[in-house]
Amino acid sequence: MLAHTSKLLQIMAQLRHPEEGCPWDREQDFYSLIPYTIEEAYEVADAIERNDLEDLRCELGDLLLQVVFHAQLAEEQGLFDFEQVAEGICEKLIRRHPHVFGNDRFENDEQRRQAWEAAKAKERQSKKPDQGQGSALSGIAVNLPALVQCEKIQNRAASHGFDWPEVLPVFAKVHEELEEVKEAWQAADQAQIQEEIGDLLLVAVNLARHLKVNPEIALKESNKKFSRRFQYIEESVRESGREMRDCRLEELDALWDEAKRVLKTTSR
Repeated sequence: MLAHTSKLLQIMAQLRHPEEGCPWDREQDFYSLIPYTIEEAYEVADAIERNDLEDLRCELGDLLLQVVFHAQLAEEQGLFDFEQVAEGICEKLIRRHPHVFGNDRFENDEQRRQAWEAAKAKERQSKKPDQGQGSALSGIAVNLPALVQCEKIQNRAASHGFDWPEVLPVFAKVHEELEEVKEAWQAADQAQIQEEIGDLLLVAVNLARHLKVNPEIALKESNKKFSRRFQYIEESVRESGREMRDCRLEELDALWDEAKRVLKTTSR
């Protein structure tokens, strides 16, 4: 394994060689690699969701390449190298698992979670003032998908005591925010509508969190379900020799209900 790691690092260095390397690789910097790094992470997730383990192996390699690429750029600038990246994550894992690598003992998952959050908070405090101090929300990446970012923000706030102690008030808050969306719509205030829709989505994420549901995964599954049902409608209409735009909404709605019944049965 170490031999292949060394070989990968050597290949990356050769690709970045000023005279003999690849022109495209030489042109890249931290910022230009951002979309590729994000894309590779999503492709790893896609392989897992498809349960394609051979593809997962390949996609993990592509993601590792991004780590190596960034480390190579940093080494060229005298910032850090791949060994220091690996060293840093080793130290962090040991520090955050005192019950495995130390003598701490936790009675339940909640105690482990609190210790994990406390360790992360201590790490944030040890960083430069503009990187980790000032707010309990510091350190949450601003370019995360909105649902993921929202959940992280609310989890962080909850860890500092800003949270409902039970789920019923969250249901009430959903109804309250939905009513405020309706009021903004009745007032024909588009800016206010957008704001209230944002508030509704935020509290929906909070409800998911209280019900121990990952909102990103839940929405992705609903997207898949909607797509399957919509494609069922498309096929049904196509078999009748028509286009969907030629159908009345009532007919499409009936096909939607049919799709729900049929697809629910076939998915068992």
